[in-house]
Amino acid sequence: MADAIIDIVGPEDLEEIVKLFNQIFRPPRDAEFFNRRYLGRHNVLQMVARIDERPVGFFLGFELKPSVFFAWFYGVLPEFRRQGIASQLMEAVHEWAREHGYESIRFECHNQHRPMLHLGIALGYDILGIRWDPDRDANLVLFEKRLA
Repeated sequence: MADAIIDIVGPEDLEEIVKLFNQIFRPPRDAEFFNRRYLGRHNVLQMVARIDERPVGFFLGFELKPSVFFAWFYGVLPEFRRQGIASQLMEAVHEWAREHGYESIRFECHNQHRPMLHLGIALGYDILGIRWDPDRDANLVLFEKRLA
C-alpha cells in the first residue's frame, strides 16, 4: 500500500492537475475546460496525491447543494494504480467534506470503469441510480455516501 501525501491545492496549481488529467483521461482538456466548470460553484476543492514528491493522482470537486459535495473527478496515473492512492484521495475528501459540514458525497462513474465502481462500493457508497450521458453515448452509475 502506497503512503501518498495528499495536498489541497489552489487555482494556481490547476496546470499540474491538467497535466495529470491528460495523462489519465481522453479527450485531453485544457485549464479553461476546468475553469468553465468551476464558474458559479461553491467550495471548489482540488487535491493532488504525491509519492516521493511526484504528482501521481488528483481529485476535483465542488458543492452540489448545501448538504451535498460532488466528487467530479478522481484520477491516478496507471503505473500507480492498485496501491491504495485512490482510496487515500477519497478518504481525504470525506474528511474535508465532514469538516465543512457536508452530509453526503456523490459521484458518477461510467459502467466500464470497473475499478472505480468496486472502490465506491468498498468504501460504503450506495448506488442511487443511472443517468444517460449523451456526450459519451453511455450510462453513468450514480453513487452517494452519507458522512454521518
